[in-house]
Amino acid sequence: MPQLDLNSQEIERLATLVEEGARAASQSVPRFVEPARGTLRRASSRRHHIVFGRRGSGKTSLLLKAADDLSRGLSPVAYVDLERFKGHQYPDVLISVLIESLESFAKALDDSAAHSGSPSALRALWERVTRRKKIADEVSPSLSIKSVVEELSHQLSLTDDAEVTETKEASQQQSRSTGISLAVPTPGSSTIGATLDDRGERSERLAVQETLRRSKIEFLLNRTLEYSRLMASIPEVAGRDAYLFLDDLYHIRRQDQPHVLDYFHRLFKGNNVWLKVGTVRHRSAWFQAGDPPVGLNIGDDADEINLDVTLEAFGTARTFLTNILSVFITESGAPKASEMFAEGAVDRLVLGSGGVARDFLGLFRRSLDRARARLAERPGHHRGPRIGVEDVNLAIGEYGDNKLQEFNRDTLGDRTELDSLFGEISAFCTEETNANCFLIDQASSNDRLASLNELMDLRLVHLVRSHVTVSGRPGRLFKAYMLDVSLYTGERKRRDLQLVDFWRRGSEEQLRRAGLIFPL
Repeated sequence: MPQLDLNSQEIERLATLVEEGARAASQSVPRFVEPARGTLRRASSRRHHIVFGRRGSGKTSLLLKAADDLSRGLSPVAYVDLERFKGHQYPDVLISVLIESLESFAKALDDSAAHSGSPSALRALWERVTRRKKIADEVSPSLSIKSVVEELSHQLSLTDDAEVTETKEASQQQSRSTGISLAVPTPGSSTIGATLDDRGERSERLAVQETLRRSKIEFLLNRTLEYSRLMASIPEVAGRDAYLFLDDLYHIRRQDQPHVLDYFHRLFKGNNVWLKVGTVRHRSAWFQAGDPPVGLNIGDDADEINLDVTLEAFGTARTFLTNILSVFITESGAPKASEMFAEGAVDRLVLGSGGVARDFLGLFRRSLDRARARLAERPGHHRGPRIGVEDVNLAIGEYGDNKLQEFNRDTLGDRTELDSLFGEISAFCTEETNANCFLIDQASSNDRLASLNELMDLRLVHLVRSHVTVSGRPGRLFKAYMLDVSLYTGERKRRDLQLVDFWRRGSEEQLRRAGLIFPL
């Protein structure tokens, strides 16, 4: 076997491809690796779905792949990245998403017409299906949608809840009559009479002023039936079901999320248009109970697809992540992973990534740089030319700064409670118990549990065991979590910290200590 060269052209190409592919984009669709069997089929099926996963877990990759497959089958597909509308107020955010969705559907219909080579037939079918003069008078389906988009764009430019004075003109008809009566006596008791009339009409125009408050929400509600019919015509004209992909729902305000989903659900119900939503579970609100309820109710209105491959299923996570890396290795022509990594390095990469694909690729890229720097400084280093555990540890420590920056960026509006809990957990693990894992009583039900779940979605803590019993605590069940490796490795290394190897056989007893119970 030839000597491994981490500076070879093939490995350099691998590093570039990994760096480019760490974030999902349309050009990365051919590299898609299915996280679990049947996931892609479900994401492309005739059913509303909410796709849950932590940042970097593969939600966007799945949605892009499903959208690409459906488009290739000539289904009308609209794909909207909701991060573009971060900070938008409701209902402007709904109007903006509606505009982009309709524009995407219009393009899909035009592409379908171009592919079929018979745009005139599509136009005729569109006019027959819609049965609306306003639409039938248009030149093409895309222009029909364009007229609605223009109407929505005008609404978007207006100020909501503004006082508006409308002036209406009304006409008033007035009649007049003047006359002269003549009476001529005749012999006897009768009289011959006549009246000469001068009749005429006068018209007056009156200005009537009315003051009201503009409501964009009322505008949208009043257009629900009209827009629903428009949506229904899209799959009927195309001859195939239509699909709307809304990615990264959690980027818009949480209180607005169920209202956005609810409006699209109304437009699509019974119309063969299917909604696919990607989001982070504990940073999202997809349903709001009430009278009436608002949003998508999982189980009734939609099903869920869960992409969170946690460290609890360590073997599954390892296989999934190494399969992703293998796609890049094959494309670059680089040596196999078994030739590039020293013993234990891949396990440490999986551990440091928390099972998240984007973090795994990012850590691999940094670990490669660390190994190269080590060999450049000491070509005959005793750890050899392969990427080792220590190289990975140093990369994990560096990568932790990225996670903390994302934490600060993503929690601007609700950071106080999360900061407090995260600080307490970090101190508990690194100063009090000197262990990388901690336990939470499953009976816990206070508000801090929601914050813990958010810290898990933010990849700062990781679930490692769902059911743990503790010595001296009969009848009680606990969940085991791991503090993110980046907080106690690399430059932050804690030499006296006990690392619980929870993924190895025989590690159960290490987690059953009462001292690991965190007082949530």
